Amino acid sequence: MSTLPPCPKCDSQYTYEDGFQLVCPECAHEWTPAEAAAAEAESAVKDSVGNVLQDGDTVTVIKDLKVKGSSQVVKVGTKVKNIRLVEGDHDIDCKIEGIGAMKLKSEFVKKV
Repeated sequence: MSTLPPCPKCDSQYTYEDGFQLVCPECAHEWTPAEAAAAEAESAVKDSVGNVLQDGDTVTVIKDLKVKGSSQVVKVGTKVKNIRLVEGDHDIDCKIEGIGAMKLKSEFVKKV
């Protein structure tokens, strides 16, 4: 038995196949598996060169970044371990040695 993905609209787990489409019985949303895969790939967080980032990855900063409200700077080449992905404009939560907790944009990091 294959496991079907949950409904992308209402997150219902009771989806079923109807021909080539997947259907949600709770909200009546219909979609194809290809649409679901494309939406998932589009929503993935990517680094500056296009690598997909995941929770727990190690990244390197590719540009000097000023720390808002401080005179400190995160230098190019700083390694950041064990990142956590979050929703929003700054999509990475992390701790940087010597600076502390920070939020970074994925466009300024590269996966190691």
